[in-house]
Amino acid sequence: MKKNLKLLLLVSLTVVACSSDDNVAAEANVPATSGSANFTKYVALGDSFAAGYSDGSVFIKGQQGAYTNLLAGQFVEAGGGEFKTPLASDNIGGLLYGGNQIAAVRLYFNGTGPASVDGVPTTEVTNRITGPFNNLGVPGAKSYHLVTPGYGSITGVATGKANPYYARFATSNTSTVIEDALVQAPTFFTLWIGGNDVLGYATSGGVGVNQTGNANPATYGGNDITDPTAFANIYSSLVTNLTAKGAKGVVANLPYVNTLPYFKTVPYNPLTASVLGAGNLATGQATVGQLNSLLYGPLKEALTAFGAGDRINLLSATAANPLLIKDESLPNLSAQLTAAFTAKLGAPTAAFYGAVFGQARQATATDLVLLPTQSVIGTAPTAANSGVGMAPPSPLNKFGITFPLQDAHVLIPTEINEIKVATDAYNVTIKAAADAKGLAFVDTKAIMTQLSTGGFASNGFTITSTYVTGGGFSLDGIHPSPMGYALIANEFSTAINEKYGSTLKKIDLSLFPILYPKVIK
Repeated sequence: MKKNLKLLLLVSLTVVACSSDDNVAAEANVPATSGSANFTKYVALGDSFAAGYSDGSVFIKGQQGAYTNLLAGQFVEAGGGEFKTPLASDNIGGLLYGGNQIAAVRLYFNGTGPASVDGVPTTEVTNRITGPFNNLGVPGAKSYHLVTPGYGSITGVATGKANPYYARFATSNTSTVIEDALVQAPTFFTLWIGGNDVLGYATSGGVGVNQTGNANPATYGGNDITDPTAFANIYSSLVTNLTAKGAKGVVANLPYVNTLPYFKTVPYNPLTASVLGAGNLATGQATVGQLNSLLYGPLKEALTAFGAGDRINLLSATAANPLLIKDESLPNLSAQLTAAFTAKLGAPTAAFYGAVFGQARQATATDLVLLPTQSVIGTAPTAANSGVGMAPPSPLNKFGITFPLQDAHVLIPTEINEIKVATDAYNVTIKAAADAKGLAFVDTKAIMTQLSTGGFASNGFTITSTYVTGGGFSLDGIHPSPMGYALIANEFSTAINEKYGSTLKKIDLSLFPILYPKVIK
């Protein structure tokens, strides 16, 4: 089962070429100028995107290819100064804390899917490196983390109170990211922050709390959605402080999570007869009949009696079938199902059926199956991840087929809407701050939407968000690829040129690969 489902992601590394354009060549003859901006001291604030996080990790080559670093290179031609980045120690990725590995090495494409590169990390968090650093992008940072004292405490990393990436280069154990930016007296800044204020909730499948209405981030959990009012207050203070001495800059809004490959690669209906039969169509068709007789038929009949027959339909031997999932937003029919199955199955087994299927339904196109869930489908639940405190017996031991995928595996419509509402609110704040302070503005929401709905034509390439082959995203399904970061840098340059009358040159995207190789030389 697992092997067959992996076939859904087998692809070749190809970028679709379009008719070439001469924009880059034409710009080569135009001198780069700063216009009304001053790039002498550029400081970048943000999260993993600013840091150059890619393929699930931070490594030297990825950091060098960050949109912030690429942008700094464009600034040099227009009077920009040195841009210092807190580089990792290797191209393996991962982190050590006191010699113990605390973050994974980077991924590469091994021909069938993502795999971890060989080697052991050498980037030690406790060996603080000396700045100051212009690139203050911190993987994992939320808006409020940029103003939180101690977020870079080395000792705080051990207790989960501090960020290991920031701890490597913070100016002190009590400093804040915004303080480390302001002490450099920047003349120009980029600020792209807020994605993680909803992303943790999204990547956990909605296992978190929507904190809307609670403006105290100190009470939040790691996977919670930040209150839009708290976000607005923090974001406004960041922009106010950054512009207080006349610095100009560019800010960016936030994309919807459903435009990222992490949330749109695994289909909601991958269960064909061939897949269910492990590649054997006849076996799969027989399996469909057995599943309908033993599980789907009785469930459909019982749920129909309770007015919830639309939750489950019989499987088809000729069409693609949806995954079986748990939807915690549904009324829990556990007691009713237990009563319905008691006579036939006995009280203990009936109670188990009730507990497992009380909020079960088949997935629809409105659900988002998370990228890691692809490797879970068809596997056996354990006592730890079953949601019922025990490992289910056969034949109820196949995730997504005979046992519902759990909350952590899928985003359901109510959760997707919570994320969208918060994202929309954050974006209103970001655009208002840009307008109020006369800052350049990058609509990354529109860019990511375009990448996921047909592609983005630039420099003779069509870049899309298609996992592995689209060229826009790395193998973690969230962060950009080398070419994706170059595209983002160009969009920032465009916004700066339009706002400040600069003539920054565009980057030739053909110079960037769509994925990093296993070995980076």
